[in-house]
Amino acid sequence: MNFLVTGAAGFIGSHLVDRLLALGHHVTGYDNFSTGQPEFLQDALASPRFRLVRADILDQAALEEAMAGADFVFHMAANADVRFGTQHPWKDLEQNTIGTWRVLEAMRKQGVRRIGFASTGSIYGEPEIFPTPENCPFPVQTSLYGASKLAAEGFIEAYAEGFGFQAWIFRFVSILGERYSHGHVFDFYKQLREHPDELHVLGNGRQRKSYLYVHDCVDAMLLAIEKAQGKVNIFNLGTDEYCEVNDSIRWITEHLGLRPRLIYSGGDRGWVGDNPFIFLDCSRMRALGWRPRLSIREAVIRTVDYLVANPFLLERR
Repeated sequence: MNFLVTGAAGFIGSHLVDRLLALGHHVTGYDNFSTGQPEFLQDALASPRFRLVRADILDQAALEEAMAGADFVFHMAANADVRFGTQHPWKDLEQNTIGTWRVLEAMRKQGVRRIGFASTGSIYGEPEIFPTPENCPFPVQTSLYGASKLAAEGFIEAYAEGFGFQAWIFRFVSILGERYSHGHVFDFYKQLREHPDELHVLGNGRQRKSYLYVHDCVDAMLLAIEKAQGKVNIFNLGTDEYCEVNDSIRWITEHLGLRPRLIYSGGDRGWVGDNPFIFLDCSRMRALGWRPRLSIREAVIRTVDYLVANPFLLERR
């Protein structure tokens, strides 16, 4: 098959590109490198079945040209800056919602009818049901990021109904692993690298979160598009466990051999829109035969090892 992957130089997107190439597919990677890293595509660029397009998803003409001949689109490109969303609210609207609409329009004009979309567990806001299923009561949005992703989901569902698209929507927990360059493990390790004797923690450290290893995430997406053949297929992706932020801090510091003084900012959340408890019901995905291979602790350790071995990321971000 011929795949187009937006956000191809990003954390998850680059792993997806590598996997698709390993399976023998042809891949067009689409990225503006605003946050993506050229190093993440080093292996892909050596493949004769990979083509890289350097462009923005808001560039309709470039998108339509890149889309020509594609059989399937994995739309992974997004602004993932949840924490600082209120400082630049237009970014979520433009890059996540309008960007998704532009991808859908390019697909419509080029006759591409299948899309896999990287959504987020943040669309559930602060639910009352745990673990949270895909069909929980319609949530109140608590972050601009979550709101923009939910709006993008709505456009995808409407295009499926109006133009005969087939969609796979994946609501991720936070993803960890190699090439990770954004999030709490990155922030904690960067701090510890600069001042190993103390660590500043947003909130009270008792926020409960679920995480998933990046290769487990890619496994799930590829299995879902193979086995789930509805018009719109929505899947939560996560593990059957969660941890406190304090647990993650302990795993990181013990692995690095450090005992920093912890300085908490206080409160039950780190920023506006920070859900203090995220735990998704993934039984729908499990029913297809998928199981995550790594625990949260193992994923955290692999992430730290990658950051230690690749200091260039700390210097750029």
